[in-house]
Amino acid sequence: MIYKRSSDLFAAAKKVIPGGVNSPVRAFNAVGGEPLFIREAKGAYLYDEDGNRYIDYINSWGPLILGHAYEPVVNAVVEKAKKGTSFGTPTEIETQIAELAVSMVPNIDKIRFVNSGTEACMSAVRLARGFKNREKIIKFSGCYHGHSDSFLIQAGSGAVTFGSPNSPGVTQGTAKDTLLANYNDLESVENLLNANKGEIACIILEPIAGNMGCIPPKKGFLEGLRELCNEHEVLLIFDEVMTGFRLAKGGAQELTGVDADIVCFGKVIGGGLPVGAFAARHEIMDYLAPTGPVYQAGTLSGNPLAMAAGLAMLTELNRSAEIYSSLHDKTVYLHKGIEKVLSGNNIPHTINRKGSMISVHFSDEPVVDFASAARANNDTFKVFFHGMLENGIYIAPSAFETWFLTDALTYEDLDATIAAVEKVSKSL
Repeated sequence: MIYKRSSDLFAAAKKVIPGGVNSPVRAFNAVGGEPLFIREAKGAYLYDEDGNRYIDYINSWGPLILGHAYEPVVNAVVEKAKKGTSFGTPTEIETQIAELAVSMVPNIDKIRFVNSGTEACMSAVRLARGFKNREKIIKFSGCYHGHSDSFLIQAGSGAVTFGSPNSPGVTQGTAKDTLLANYNDLESVENLLNANKGEIACIILEPIAGNMGCIPPKKGFLEGLRELCNEHEVLLIFDEVMTGFRLAKGGAQELTGVDADIVCFGKVIGGGLPVGAFAARHEIMDYLAPTGPVYQAGTLSGNPLAMAAGLAMLTELNRSAEIYSSLHDKTVYLHKGIEKVLSGNNIPHTINRKGSMISVHFSDEPVVDFASAARANNDTFKVFFHGMLENGIYIAPSAFETWFLTDALTYEDLDATIAAVEKVSKSL
């Protein structure tokens, strides 16, 4: 394929934007080469500035569950824009989408809209700390909750040690209040709770991890976390920025049957526009200003264009439950097809899948946490990524990112993807 226009645009971008991108993973640093610049998209396809077409398995990192330029969403945004783009006052549509979201998701009474998943998770942790009057939190290695200081923490020397910052600008004072556990490892969580009795406000995690590739929870892991939180009077926060409204109408809570105390949303809830949200029971949410003492605010929170896009998206998902079974079936079909090809070519691999999230790890061991994901062969992934790109398949440019399917994909698209894997496998 020809990438001349994209290459020229990247060179121009690097002169005025740090690294040429506004979010680091877009720069292709993890796989080498230069990023594509996309001109437009429709349905399951991306079209770059050089005129190349790609079957898309990123879908804006998850929100476009019904495809690019989905007509009801586009129409809702256009009609709302004609009436003004932002007012800085309450609008009726905020209540409409809030009522719909609360009706779809179990175990929540109230929801507050913000502008990103990062802001949702940051605000949820502040609310938990204020509600419990405790300062420490537990997060999991490999789970990403945005770039707020509290979340940019890596492992210390042992399961009970403090974390340390893994980005300049994050203070040691912040790091000492973030404790790190291992995903799918209840013992590591219990050790931290016992060593910090009465000091931990919340545990936050992706209930189905998506930022170390797709890693589902082991049987009993989420249930065990719920029990530990009950025992130690700690709030359980589900970061459902990826999974919310994607894995089921009610997200991971519905899918797993495990209730969280606070749930964070993003991506699908905004229909492709910048939206985040966090939600909980009455007594927790009423601790937020202006009702309660925990402050949180945002000039563009509840922006009418974003609310219109989100309302159109959630309305369609709410009335068309078959979308989830359709997505599940397509993801299973893709999984089986890739599995057959890689096994037939004797390529060590593990494929993890949950709902319409899937990832291929070039590893001959189960991938159950960040450590096992990191042991996979990243050099093989780089070759795989660029081979798929050359064959018109756009997957995440990192071995530690989930693929997201859209229901706009046809079985012909899936067959084309599997055929591309067959072709690329010869060079792995």
